[in-house]
Amino acid sequence: MKVIVKRTFDVAVSGVMLAVLWPVMLAVALAIRVKMGGPIVFRQLRPGLNGETFEMMKFRTMVHAPGGKKDRPDGAISDIARVTPLGAWLRATSLDELPELVNVFKGEMSLVGPRPLLTQYMEHYDDHQKRRHDVKPGITGLAQVEGRNDLSWTERF
Repeated sequence: MKVIVKRTFDVAVSGVMLAVLWPVMLAVALAIRVKMGGPIVFRQLRPGLNGETFEMMKFRTMVHAPGGKKDRPDGAISDIARVTPLGAWLRATSLDELPELVNVFKGEMSLVGPRPLLTQYMEHYDDHQKRRHDVKPGITGLAQVEGRNDLSWTERF
């Protein structure tokens, strides 16, 4: 019963938010297209319920990896160096997260739950940490409220 109530809530709220926020999402999409070109949406496989992967969507905030100043020993460009000024603002305001409402509407995510980390981290989880996949990942959760990226690996769990 709880699952049905939560899913109903997720669909209703994400549907209303998509309907209300579409002008904002359109403006963000146009700004990304003008400032950075395409693609507008960044898609990445993330682990979801039961560890099954899904394609999480966000507005793109970085330039593509090739080119620019190489500042890592392996020759790759750091993520920090790739974030554009527009991307930094989108991240600071969390507007880059708006496409995740589509993931919620589709049933791949929930509004509230543990943030889906990268799939490459799954092999490092202990049994307790694996329990995060007992529920759908969320757009927001306790880790975001308590400190976002300032939390250590252990504190996030």
